Amino acid sequence: MRRVPLLPLLLSLLAGAVAVAGFAPFELWPLPILSLAVLFAQLSRAPSRRAGFLTGLVWGLGFFLAGVSWVFVSLWVYGGMPMWLAGLATFLFCAFLALFPATVGALQAGWRHTPALRTMLLLPLAWSVMEWTRGWIFTGFPWLVAGYSQVPNGPLAGYAPLVGVYGISFLLALIAGLLAWGVMPRTSPASRVWAATAIVALGLGGQALHGIQWTTPDGAPTSVALLQGNIPQDMKWQPDKTRATLDSYARMAAAAPARLIVLPETALPLFESELPEAYRDGLVALGRRNGGDVLAGLPTGSLDGAYYNSVVSFGSAPSQRYSKVHLVPFGEYIPLKAVWGWVIEVLHIPLSDFARGAIDQRPLAIGGQRVAADICYEDAFGEEIIRQLPEASVLVNVSNLAWFGDSLAPWQHAQMSQMRALETGRMMLRATNTGLTSIIDAKGQVLASLPLFTAGSLAGEIQGYAGSTPYVRWGNAPVLVLWGILGIVLLAAALYPRAP
Repeated sequence: MRRVPLLPLLLSLLAGAVAVAGFAPFELWPLPILSLAVLFAQLSRAPSRRAGFLTGLVWGLGFFLAGVSWVFVSLWVYGGMPMWLAGLATFLFCAFLALFPATVGALQAGWRHTPALRTMLLLPLAWSVMEWTRGWIFTGFPWLVAGYSQVPNGPLAGYAPLVGVYGISFLLALIAGLLAWGVMPRTSPASRVWAATAIVALGLGGQALHGIQWTTPDGAPTSVALLQGNIPQDMKWQPDKTRATLDSYARMAAAAPARLIVLPETALPLFESELPEAYRDGLVALGRRNGGDVLAGLPTGSLDGAYYNSVVSFGSAPSQRYSKVHLVPFGEYIPLKAVWGWVIEVLHIPLSDFARGAIDQRPLAIGGQRVAADICYEDAFGEEIIRQLPEASVLVNVSNLAWFGDSLAPWQHAQMSQMRALETGRMMLRATNTGLTSIIDAKGQVLASLPLFTAGSLAGEIQGYAGSTPYVRWGNAPVLVLWGILGIVLLAAALYPRAP
């Protein structure tokens, strides 16, 4: 068996790690394109499926170890897992994610048609399909999907209302394929000109689309206040700290004369049924005083039965609520308890067996808006956010990212919220425990935000929007149809291979 040269593997590892700088907070959006171009060029020269697999695998290891190793913080610092076990679990998790680019490398290595078709079509298609698959298999982990790197200022961001993040990923990979083809020694000057023209056209098309107003303002603006309590994760669920947490949020809310006041995920560390009556009455009175509502994150239900990760409104009657639908495996529930039940004993996570909210929940009519609420990790799934649209006028995400400490996670998560705003043509409010609490406009731009690890209230105005972007109407369906057509084209070409 031929040995795979070490230098190309090292180059792929470095390219994968460098690509992370294309995402928030660095936002060097050309880097993921260049990184994929390097990977595609390496894969196109892979002499075997084994070489293609290893090349994709080491790229993925560089990318995910650099980009999502913050998982270690949640497992060790806050989950109570022994350091060696947390390190091993983090590596194995990143290695599993690396199997997706490794699969791309192995699949393309057997291609026997023209190198141009492989580099400029097969690789971009396989790459984007694998990213989409990563976004749903085993409940999905769509973190660091390539398309997010284009938000908000990349030239491809304008395609978001049309094709969503996975469509942008395909276009980004297509540009990478064109670049890789353009620098190959056997590529003719005419082909290089054609590739460069196509790249410029895709960039200009995105810029032109970015200027289109897909949705229209609906009603008067609403004053808002987003509260960031900055409660340390290791103190959040301690019974002797509960009163101080409740009082802190009560003071912050009372000082915010806004029609819609939003508290983070599980900001109130008690079940709704355990809230002191006077405290509940105070929130209701505050919401009514401001002519609106206080929207607070807290668990609902009870430990004796089903319990939910929810947001509940206090103010206008009747009270309304949204309960989280897309739960995080091993963080909010334990899948296959007969197999994985022991994890509960290793991870010291309070309330680690939430029930799933109803999938058909509708927007909350609060604070003068129709609010499509989602909780933490849910705004990583654009096709789930649009379930409440076009009825909803604004998007609201509540999160507690204290689990991940001072890492890249809060920035990467905020960038996903920016993509959801672009895809839907709606403003997005983000109320978080430790940051990044922010107000995002319908073009995905952050209008205002609070620094990480500070307590404060972010005041501003939010404009509701009506109407549907193409993505709201059809979700990922057009992209999936396009991929299906391209797959048929490639299949037909594979049936009639010819020498390069």
